[in-house]
Order: sequence, then C-alpha cells, then structure tokens
Amino acid sequence: MVSRPFDVSERAVVRAITVTGDDILHRPCREVTEFGTTELAELIEDMVLTMHVADGAGLAANQVGVGLRLFVYDCWDDDGVHHTGHLVNPVLDEPSPADRRLVDDAEGCLSVPGATVDVPRTDHAVARGFDQYGEPVVIAGNGQFGRCLQHETDHLDGRLYLDRLSRRDRREALRQMADRREHVFALRAARAAELGR
Repeated sequence: MVSRPFDVSERAVVRAITVTGDDILHRPCREVTEFGTTELAELIEDMVLTMHVADGAGLAANQVGVGLRLFVYDCWDDDGVHHTGHLVNPVLDEPSPADRRLVDDAEGCLSVPGATVDVPRTDHAVARGFDQYGEPVVIAGNGQFGRCLQHETDHLDGRLYLDRLSRRDRREALRQMADRREHVFALRAARAAELGR
C-alpha cells in the first residue's frame, strides 16, 4: 500500500526511475527557461506520483530521464514539520560557519535501489529557486529535510550520494543494491498496480 497521501491528477503517470550508471545522472542538468507551461506542470505531477510510488522523500528530474533543474520533495524535518513541494533551478546557499559541521546519517536514493549508507552532510540547508510559475522561492530545512535539499540539488549537478562516499562505503552501497534491487522494483510495480497506474 502507498504509505503517504498525495494529490495528483488522473492523467499523472509513473515514470521509470534511472539507475546509477545511466549517463543522465552523471552530468549537470539544464536550467528551466519556460515557466507556467502545461509540460512543466505535467512533469511535476508525474514526478510526485513516481516519488510516492517509489516511497521516496525526494526526486530530481534527471532521475526520470529529464535533464532539467527541478526536484520534488515530501519530507519531514527534525522539528516535526512536513514539507512537500517542488523547486525549479535550485541553488544552495553556502553554509554559515556554524552550519558547516558535517553529520553522518543514513541516506538512500531511488536511483541506487535498496542501498542505505551513512553520508556526511550539513544538518541545515537553504535552497533558492522558483516555483513552476517562475515565482521566487526560498526553502530552509534541517535534519532529514536539510539532507533532502542537498541530495536533490546534488542530483541536478550530476552527482549521486555515491560520489560522497569512501571507496569502501561505495562498494557496500553497490553490494546492497545488487542484493535488493529486484525486490525494490517488485514493490514499486505492486504500488503502481494498486493505483491503476
């Protein structure tokens, strides 16, 4: 059963999620230049549906094969606040000296299916960008949501969380993925079928 409620139109479709090794994940995405379009709205809806079917907290456009600077999110922060939405053309603020301390915490990725490893990131992040209509947006997050903002922006810069790991931890993540990916794909297919998508 899909664990979180969400609101997308009946026309939204589940898109295939790219997996590490796919070239689109390893190159920077292009900025969105046209706002308020039907195509952009449909992409966001498809990404939200795809993220929920895959039981993710965030999803970048290149994870569904579209090389645009856009991500969607559905994540809680350490204060118990639930954040949902999207961000177009995001840029992370440089952390202040007080926010530069790295915290190792468990992180997964829909493009590294089945793997969870500790990844060092700052505990707080501020992302600036736009909504789908071109209106400026500033989003701040701590804990898991701060981690999500950094993770998804990394994707749009052509980086996976694997790139932040030691050689040993990267091997462990890839081993986990090899062991679990078919099970993860089966769960995603079952969730999509449950929704009739």
